Amino acid sequence: MNIQKLIHSDAFGGILLILATVAALLLQNSPLAHLYESFLHTPVKVQFGSLEIAKPLLLWVNDGLMAIFFFLVGLEVKREVLGGHLSSLDRVSLPAIAALGGMLVPALIYIAFNGSDSFALNGWAIPTATDIAFALGILALLGSKVPQSLKIFLMALAIIDDLGAIIIIALFYTSQLSVLSLAISSVSLALLIAFNRLSVMRKSWYLLVGLILWVSVLKSGVHATLAGVALAFTIPFRSTDGKSMVEELEHDLHPWVTFFILPLFAFVNAGVDLRSIAPQELLSSVPLGIMLGLFVGKQLGVFGFSFLAIKMGLAKLPQKSTWLQLYGVAVLTGIGFTMSLFIDSLAFEDAQIYHFADKLAILLGSFASALVGYLILRRVLR
Repeated sequence: MNIQKLIHSDAFGGILLILATVAALLLQNSPLAHLYESFLHTPVKVQFGSLEIAKPLLLWVNDGLMAIFFFLVGLEVKREVLGGHLSSLDRVSLPAIAALGGMLVPALIYIAFNGSDSFALNGWAIPTATDIAFALGILALLGSKVPQSLKIFLMALAIIDDLGAIIIIALFYTSQLSVLSLAISSVSLALLIAFNRLSVMRKSWYLLVGLILWVSVLKSGVHATLAGVALAFTIPFRSTDGKSMVEELEHDLHPWVTFFILPLFAFVNAGVDLRSIAPQELLSSVPLGIMLGLFVGKQLGVFGFSFLAIKMGLAKLPQKSTWLQLYGVAVLTGIGFTMSLFIDSLAFEDAQIYHFADKLAILLGSFASALVGYLILRRVLR
């Protein structure tokens, strides 16, 4: 595979995430660690009159750039629901049921380890996530041997999984609310909906009001990334000339998200100081709940719920695929990585509360899922 083909392949996004993670780990555990930390905490301030947003670079990435990622996720969800793989009951049934199992079982495993600790319970959603870019990247490494139906199944499942993460963030990771900011965000959202209903087709209008929506949501106590999803759902799907603003924005944003935003997010969040983690800390309840939730819970939930749905006649096995192939894909869903790191940053805002053992558990659980899933699929697809 030449360089140009590699860059345009689904695997390249996953490779960039790996490189960004390795770079962060190397810097954090080297004599240059102070430079890495200084980079994360670089103060960045934007001021317009009396309105001021001052945050370290780390939070600009997590609250700002990740809102763009969730905007893209929202666009993908809307496109798939209105005209894609989630547009009919027979298409959505298997990935929806599988995604439900893939969120429920890991959460129960985590709760089983941490049910007696009210603070640790904040992290129950960490192992429920799937990193769509990484999982699809691993699948792409197997080439054309993978049945197209399995790729569609994994993509649809991951999109539904992301939608579940959005709902979880909205319901469980919202801090003290500001009534004024919520009022401004409500007016902004109502204006965006009016644009849609009136068939306004100027992207700039949506993006300008969307920026106001993001700032007001950021100041409201609701996590700012949800503004990206709300904005995406108001974007017109089809215009009078048959063009899709949703698909145009997807096309424009996809390379930025894949090649810049997600690798940067991984770089600023995956810098685990391995020197500060004693081996026994990985066996404490929070890291153990995360690792087992991702590696064991995701595959049990996804494959188990899929098996029951197919046997009960609620769904069908993806075309030209086998049970072992479906199981291999179920293992890949344990790659939580960026989404799990994101939820971890919301659950435990103090990055060192568990001496980074929680983040290392995410990396280990995701790595184990990627490696085992890849080996299983490589064997059964041979």
